[in-house]
Amino acid sequence: MRVSLLGAWIDALRMEEVEERIADFVKEGAPRQVITLNPEILCRAQREPELLRLINAASLVTADGAGIVWAGRIAGRPVPERVTGIDLLLRLAARSAKEGWRIFLLGGAPGVAEEAAGRLRGQYPQLIVAGTCHGYFEEADGRSGSPGDEDERGGAPAAGSSLREAQVVEMIRRACPHLLFVGMGAPKQEKFIARNLKRMGVPVAVGVGGSFDVLAGRVKRAPAWMQRLHLEWLGRLLREPRRWRRMLVLPRFAWRALREGLAARFAASSDLSRR
Repeated sequence: MRVSLLGAWIDALRMEEVEERIADFVKEGAPRQVITLNPEILCRAQREPELLRLINAASLVTADGAGIVWAGRIAGRPVPERVTGIDLLLRLAARSAKEGWRIFLLGGAPGVAEEAAGRLRGQYPQLIVAGTCHGYFEEADGRSGSPGDEDERGGAPAAGSSLREAQVVEMIRRACPHLLFVGMGAPKQEKFIARNLKRMGVPVAVGVGGSFDVLAGRVKRAPAWMQRLHLEWLGRLLREPRRWRRMLVLPRFAWRALREGLAARFAASSDLSRR
């Protein structure tokens, strides 16, 4: 079941249902894009029609963040639970080890994807890592990549790096993974996947944000109690105070979701009164 929120289609599925849907995608073999959607990107999509079209063209869109779950409830279009990028990655890594699926990790600063892959192999010894690559490469638009979100290009490309997007795409194509995890920050990772999905030929490609840094042990995830209370955004803000400007999008998102929910309820009540 899909629900519409601020113009974006979101799959109202629990984690285990998402896992099974992706397992079906792997069996089918046709290239599919999976988006883990958070309030920040959905709010940005209100200003960028092309980004909204990209989201709606994806084969599967999960609710990455308590804000999406809350907004869906307010709008009368509930989704059952959060399905975050890092939790989905871990779930699919375990399934991949069991099924023999090959995975590829793309993104992060030089060395991070390799460290993350090593940690995953330590946790799931049967896991097949088809390849890894950092996120510092020249994109198709001529810009150099960075390991953070698209709006946080603070780092410079690795010294002497001349890697280009076409080379990265060919590297992934030759590795023949079943699952591609792209950790380059949203919406940069979503745009990379969308423009290269068919050429890479990967059955499932999913953006997972900063998950590699967490898996590699370079960044600590919020404590379990914060996760249970859906306060991971606060934990990240405390670790990275420079993000406060970006957090200002949350009140705007909340207001838009509330306005859409009230409009939907008013329309429903008007329909009932006319009957």
